Amino acid sequence: MQLDWSALGQVTAVSIGVTVAVVVVFALGVLGLARYEGSQDTGAGASTLGRAQAALCFLACATVVAYGIYLIVPQFH
Repeated sequence: MQLDWSALGQVTAVSIGVTVAVVVVFALGVLGLARYEGSQDTGAGASTLGRAQAALCFLACATVVAYGIYLIVPQFH
């Protein structure tokens, strides 16, 4: 049995990279949500920028998860 170590290394590197990217984007979404809620607590007016940041980041995370499910489930192809 032959193992293509370079391909295994590429898959590992891409998996780690995408995982880190999704975690960072999710954290940015939580930060945007915190900014939005913090602006409401202080009465400084609703920060629509924080709300938009949170929505876009969470949408990006959901898109990556949906694409991963699409790749795993053969009935979707």
